Amino acid sequence: MRQEFLPFAAPLLGDEEIGEVVECLRSGWLTTGHKTKQFEREFCEFIGAKHALAVNSCTAALHLALEAVGVGPGDEVVTTPMTFTATAAVIEHLGARPVFADCEPGTLNVDPAAIERRITPRTKAILPVHFAGQACDMDAIGAVARAHGLPVIEDAAHAIPTRYRGRLVGTLSDITCFSFYATKNVTTGEGGMVVTDREDYAERMKLMHLHGMSRDAWKRYTQQGSWSYEILAPGFKYNLTDIAAAIGIHQLRKCHAFHRRRLHIANQYDAGLAGIPGIALPQVEDREAHGWHLYVIQVDAAQLGVDRNAFIERLVARNIGVSVHFIPLHVHPYYRERYALQPGDYPNAWAAYERIVSLPIYAKMSDEDVRHVIEAVQDIAREARR
Repeated sequence: MRQEFLPFAAPLLGDEEIGEVVECLRSGWLTTGHKTKQFEREFCEFIGAKHALAVNSCTAALHLALEAVGVGPGDEVVTTPMTFTATAAVIEHLGARPVFADCEPGTLNVDPAAIERRITPRTKAILPVHFAGQACDMDAIGAVARAHGLPVIEDAAHAIPTRYRGRLVGTLSDITCFSFYATKNVTTGEGGMVVTDREDYAERMKLMHLHGMSRDAWKRYTQQGSWSYEILAPGFKYNLTDIAAAIGIHQLRKCHAFHRRRLHIANQYDAGLAGIPGIALPQVEDREAHGWHLYVIQVDAAQLGVDRNAFIERLVARNIGVSVHFIPLHVHPYYRERYALQPGDYPNAWAAYERIVSLPIYAKMSDEDVRHVIEAVQDIAREARR
């Protein structure tokens, strides 16, 4: 058995990130400035988008995006219950209602047909989430959106550098929102990026991400800046610091290398866990296009001989860190009580929740770490069958 605890996730930071942060600290410019602008430029080039705005979280990016397309009180936004609370919370912040569409049982991505069924005259936008790093069926979702004249905002918190039919996520719809949280494929500690090709959306989000000011706040403190400004809207405080951007610049440059490592780990898991009764591997349509932010297996208690919760306890007892993605939003007290929802209202999401386990997968993991995870799963399965 493994002697030291293997964390579920950990960032891989090198001397490049450390050196860039030290340079930032020594410069005396800590908040939004030249490094943030450099990060935005390089992100545009990486994704192939016209506009990129660095913000302090993917939550902020989603809030700005929804506000930019005009979501407000009384509106509805169709999204998935198989996501983190931030996806729906930002809809609530704008006085609108999150309307859930069930996920597909295999990929756990939102079902385009379910989206179609949930659209009403009050629907203002569609908000798909690329679960675990696998792209949703964006052609089908785009067709639904066009038929109803709706914008699509993608929650791509898991999806860098995910591809969909040869195109990077971030080039597929109206606005795309990325996360750079500490566990993500590219990290700035805390942070996010929102990208779009639409000039009007870009201008609105830029205005609203920093107090609704008529000028870039950071330029006020440069020799070329001006102390004078006007407040054009009651904006937010969502800017990314230069310290965080300094990390992101080098993380982004390593993104494809990180992805290759994650893919390699996923392939090792597939080989080592295949054929274990009661363990279902991720359903993947294009392995190399998958971002592999998560590796999610499903536990069939009847076949395996142990239920999901006990399975997790036994992995942790073997010093393997795991998680569950996600507890569907419709069963959390706030959404359940506010909208009178029941677990069975979204049967695919609920059934998946009772079985899913996220195994560790990150670039910092060694092959020995991966072997320990595989051996732990194999041992638990053998013991359960005795």
